[in-house]
Amino acid sequence: MEVKDRTDTKVYDITVIGGGPTGLFTAFYAGIRDASTKIIDSLPQLGGQLSELYPEKYIYDVAGFPKVKAMDLVDQLVEQTKQYHPTLCLSEKVTGLVKRDDQVFELTTDRGVHYSKTVIITGGIGAFTPKPLPVSNAKAFEGKGIYYYVDDMKKFTGKRVVVVGGGDSAVDFALMLEHVAKQVILVHRRDQFRAHEENVKTLHASGVDVKTFYEVQALEGENWLSHVTLVENRSKETIRVEADAIVSSLGFSASLGPILNWGLTIEDNAIVVDTRMGTNIPGVFAAGDIVTYPGKIKLIATGFGEAPTAVNHAKIYLDPASKLHPGHSSSRKG
Repeated sequence: MEVKDRTDTKVYDITVIGGGPTGLFTAFYAGIRDASTKIIDSLPQLGGQLSELYPEKYIYDVAGFPKVKAMDLVDQLVEQTKQYHPTLCLSEKVTGLVKRDDQVFELTTDRGVHYSKTVIITGGIGAFTPKPLPVSNAKAFEGKGIYYYVDDMKKFTGKRVVVVGGGDSAVDFALMLEHVAKQVILVHRRDQFRAHEENVKTLHASGVDVKTFYEVQALEGENWLSHVTLVENRSKETIRVEADAIVSSLGFSASLGPILNWGLTIEDNAIVVDTRMGTNIPGVFAAGDIVTYPGKIKLIATGFGEAPTAVNHAKIYLDPASKLHPGHSSSRKG
């Protein structure tokens, strides 16, 4: 993919804001529709959260893959997208979006200005920061035993690890780490998990020490984490365990940031779209976790389905005489 400098004055057919899985598939499908395409992403690499937070995590809900590592999925998406040579602008945050009198969109970033006939926003959950571990001295152990995601399994080889949380990420991390760590304890404040049922069943059948109704009360260590005190939140009884690392997986605080000022209809920190993936601004579409509509399910697979809808309707916006449904990809040559 071509990496453009910051003085690009070309007016593209479609500009995709966000280079995560949905953004990459959007750019690929835009190529199928023969649309000149640019991707802008604030991160220094493609892949969104998958690259930034979960590169070694397995993903189980993408059609055609019994399971696939996040980074492997990103690599395949990048390879797929490269066929159509979209222009790429990384480490660049879009701060403003204005529709000019000539109907061209002017996108202002922290590094330049871009121009496009249509825009498809695929920004995931927006700007995200991990929710901090709710322990008084947690800040002192950040970088000294506290992790908010697993980006390199080797860091945990032979370690005693405490995973905190009850969602899919916590359960997945615990099951992943079981194969490399000396010991894995999963701590969750309730006995009900927010993870998929099959993952929870696998967890209980694994060698992970699952402690429900427990929370982290205190952290100890000199230059590095060495012990964790857990409290049973009903009886208030405590236990002290040896630990070299805590993986805190309590979720993320997300913000749409500058997107809130673009005049889009927003509900529950998400962009409202119609059945065309169109927003309230003609020519601006959106797809993936950043959108909301009745019955919306936030899955990578859902974003993959929404991307072609957004692109095909963007194509109609660009050229009303073009076909909404261009045919099946299996009919393509090559």
